[in-house]
Amino acid sequence: MITYGRQTIDKSDLRAIKSVIYSDWLTMGPKIEEFESEIYKVCGAENFVVTSGTAALHCAYAAIDLKPGDEVITPPLTFIATQSTAMHFGAKIRFADIDTKTGNIDPKSAELLINEKTKAITVVDFAGHPADLDAFRKICDEYGLFLIEDAAHSIGSTHKNRPVGSIADLTTFSFFPTKNFTTGEGGAVSSKNSDLLDIARKFGRQGLVRDPKKFKNDTDGRWHQEVHKIGLNYRLPDILCALGISQIKRIQIFKNIRSEIYSFYNDSLKDIAEIQLPFRENYANPMWHLYPIRIKDGSRNKFYEYLWNQDIRVQVNYVPAYFHPVFQENGYKKGLCPISEEFYSQEISLPIHPSLRKKDLNKIVKVIKQYFGYK
Repeated sequence: MITYGRQTIDKSDLRAIKSVIYSDWLTMGPKIEEFESEIYKVCGAENFVVTSGTAALHCAYAAIDLKPGDEVITPPLTFIATQSTAMHFGAKIRFADIDTKTGNIDPKSAELLINEKTKAITVVDFAGHPADLDAFRKICDEYGLFLIEDAAHSIGSTHKNRPVGSIADLTTFSFFPTKNFTTGEGGAVSSKNSDLLDIARKFGRQGLVRDPKKFKNDTDGRWHQEVHKIGLNYRLPDILCALGISQIKRIQIFKNIRSEIYSFYNDSLKDIAEIQLPFRENYANPMWHLYPIRIKDGSRNKFYEYLWNQDIRVQVNYVPAYFHPVFQENGYKKGLCPISEEFYSQEISLPIHPSLRKKDLNKIVKVIKQYFGYK
């Protein structure tokens, strides 16, 4: 069976985990800061680690003081955590359509939705391809909005030679096993705005204040700590940080392999008229988390089942968020973002990860060509 995505683990990862298991610190120890330092080298901004990409988004929305009545503009072509974490603060979601070439949120569509209630625009780097961050930076600055980048797919990518994680007001990452590297479960928030990052970090650390200079009450001793605003426990333990440290040191190797697979697919499938291959803007140097193709002859569902029957476990990314009953029960209807819906109806993500072997890739291409009648 060939999976569309999976972790790539070697003996160095096992040694890293073992070193922590036999140490004094399973959590709240030195590996956390060490991991954050390694992430800084990749994303170019201060950051803190959390338990998942969803937790990272939750912290980011907390940092901008999202409240009931605020509105957040997002694309529908994403995992629902992009919206659900904002909805937990009582915010309303406004859906902007996507650029049909990249699958990323369209700046013009987003700008049309801005009103006096808009608090933020959350862009999503679909498949690892960065959104048009300069265009959104300009829009957010003009209207006084926060720019949040859901970069669950794109750590290791760059936008005009700037690393993802250093451009938006807040950027969130995911380290799920299918992502660009893994901690099993995990994520991070990065920002060059120290004030925003501090608020986000406190929210992810249960709101605890341990700096004596910031205490509001008299202290009884060195154990004293305070909570000024309620947060949640999103700490990532040292065991998982150790895995992350080992993994992230190989991120350029992982990126190179993913780029080679991307190029292999492009060369092998370019002559199949029924398939639209993924598009890359000149400004982007993606770390390809997905290889999303589009089946233009209307046979996406049939083709999907055909591949599964050949033990090629492809995926579809994503069901538009407002298709979920939780949105439909609140008045969202199909037809809201027609480009996103068309993209979804045609999209299939082919396997792309560093554990794929040459014979796996050859099989995938052979099976695809057979389906469409190509040699």
